[in-house]
Amino acid sequence: MANRTYVCGLDAAIAVMGGKWKGLILFSIGEGPLRFGELRRAVPGISERMLILQLREMEASGLVHREVYHQVPPKVEYSLTEFGHSLNAALGPLGEWGEEHMERIQALP
Repeated sequence: MANRTYVCGLDAAIAVMGGKWKGLILFSIGEGPLRFGELRRAVPGISERMLILQLREMEASGLVHREVYHQVPPKVEYSLTEFGHSLNAALGPLGEWGEEHMERIQALP
């Protein structure tokens, strides 16, 4: 994403949150911090490898904060940053649109 020129705001937003899983991860963490296992259960169908990859990308983009608690057993929690919360809020209307048109979308060939 560095040194890229974007055509419009939507182009920039999709560059940050593009892909199948990031929106679902954002939505899941939006309620509050989650541990890795909780997050994996909250996003059905995602593999452990893909979740790790997506969380790393989201952390690098500044959407997600990873908090490591040095205890036994080790504990790691993921939460949204202010930047992540702002993107999650922007995705709200898109999610509402999807809910409203879900039957039609599911019927598409």
